[in-house]
Amino acid sequence: MSVFVAFATVEGQTGKIARFVSEEVRSTGRDVAVLDVDQTASADLSGARHVVLAASVHERRHPRNFEAFLTASKEELQARPTMLLSVSLSAAFPEGMAEAEDYVTEMNMRTGLSPDVTLLVPGAVQEGAYDYYAQQVLKQVVLRDREFDPAKVGEHEFTDWEAIRSGLHAFLNDDS
Repeated sequence: MSVFVAFATVEGQTGKIARFVSEEVRSTGRDVAVLDVDQTASADLSGARHVVLAASVHERRHPRNFEAFLTASKEELQARPTMLLSVSLSAAFPEGMAEAEDYVTEMNMRTGLSPDVTLLVPGAVQEGAYDYYAQQVLKQVVLRDREFDPAKVGEHEFTDWEAIRSGLHAFLNDDS
């Protein structure tokens, strides 16, 4: 394999992003292996030339199992170029970008791993995926003071697929 993709998803958007990334990698003629870290926490990266990591952010952090994977695989990950796709609703709004960057900084401090390239990826609002508490957190904390009301719009995908495509291709083609 030439590209290894490891991801953790909570509501499904990051899984969708990981599938998109793997299809893009295949379109370049490279081999790809995909790991859902919820299914297994270990991986053989020996055949990987590049690694793409993708995880969503909930309650200010990436999933614990994803961070555990990064910590356990830190030496192998540091031995090859790595790209992180940090998926959050904060990244969907200009005023949320600093907060989205903070999520990555905090993860880097917890895991001891700093990916070579980081892309802050806007996530999605999933209709029917939230209980009352989660709806209130979404509205009052995550989307506070922003020009978006999930109650009026319902499901909405903020993900910028072209930004992911161009960022991925730049990462894969940078052999410096």
